[in-house]
Amino acid sequence: MDERELNALKNKYDIVGNDPALNRALSVAVTVAPADDLTVLIFGESGSGKDVIPRIIHQNSPRRNGKYFAVNCGAIAEGTIDSELFGHEKGAFTGAVDTRKGYFEEADGGTLFLDEIGELPLSSQAKLLRVLQSGEFIRVGSSKVLKTDVRVIAATNRNLMHAVSVGKFRPDLYYRINTIQIELPSLRERKEDIPLLFRKFASDFTDKYSRNGIRLTEDATELLKSYRWPGNVRQLKSIAETVSMLETARMTPGSGRVEIDAATLLQYIPKDETTTLPVPSSKSSQDSISDEDREIMIKMILSLKQDIEDLKAKVYGTSAPAAHATPLLKPSPAPADYDEQPDEQDGESRSEEEASLNLLAAKDEQIRMALREYPTKKAAAEALGISERSLYRWIKTHKDQL
Repeated sequence: MDERELNALKNKYDIVGNDPALNRALSVAVTVAPADDLTVLIFGESGSGKDVIPRIIHQNSPRRNGKYFAVNCGAIAEGTIDSELFGHEKGAFTGAVDTRKGYFEEADGGTLFLDEIGELPLSSQAKLLRVLQSGEFIRVGSSKVLKTDVRVIAATNRNLMHAVSVGKFRPDLYYRINTIQIELPSLRERKEDIPLLFRKFASDFTDKYSRNGIRLTEDATELLKSYRWPGNVRQLKSIAETVSMLETARMTPGSGRVEIDAATLLQYIPKDETTTLPVPSSKSSQDSISDEDREIMIKMILSLKQDIEDLKAKVYGTSAPAAHATPLLKPSPAPADYDEQPDEQDGESRSEEEASLNLLAAKDEQIRMALREYPTKKAAAEALGISERSLYRWIKTHKDQL
């Protein structure tokens, strides 16, 4: 797509931003739309705007005149998901007073968007795989095979490969839906788009309710860009509307624009997120370790302990060295200048210090490997077994080493 076509697309779907990753996602959506037999899998954090991509694909495809349904798989109770997707017969279960068509039957000839597909139970995944492969499905409480012709577009904010590895998602279904990948960047990865989006949301709100407009000072704009926005675009819109509502309430409508500085804006930024520089602590370094970092270190200790046991088994041929075993690697003799043996306590201190340094180095390398292996930072954090907030703190501390 050239720039003119891209801008026309953004205007049509009310999309704001010029981030290259966002532009690529939009371009791929338009490119794959005509091939209406291809399934598309959209990756992106919750609130990043994944729902706009399926609408673009549907309305630029040969199915544009067919029906379009969006289903949030995570919002439907597990016991009713099959009924919602495939329909049910009268009397199939308590409350089934009539025969009902499911989304696959209703969307015949159109497009079905399955949001949060990673939340589907395994039994439903098997049925979904069948309808994707053959177009066949069976209503709950029936034995009659029905046919449908539906293009499926799926989305997830989870790492589906990890879900496959732990047995929570079928590998055959993963490879079936993962024909075309589209990844939407998180808002914190679109820093230059943040002020544009805030301005749009604030303007829409003030126009709708005939309020005074607001304008951000330079320091307020920098505050917006430095915040990590865990709720992405959805959270930014909420804050923009709240600021527009409360900060203009004290002014007479039509009297002018309200200027919002960083101090004012900070009142609306959640306090549980790091938005300012850390305050030096008077505690010892041991006391200043955060719970998240301690969690990482504990996991690393357990992992290193297992590695050590495995190494022992390879060196000695057992799980622990026998009393008479001769190690393959002998310690180097002490330098001639040292006539006295080192103090045992000092040796232990040095060993503990070296172990701590090795532990931290191993932890850092494991995090780097996860960042390279997984498509999103959220996925990397899940694989490491730590919070996403801890991972971003580590990245900020080690940015010069990445």
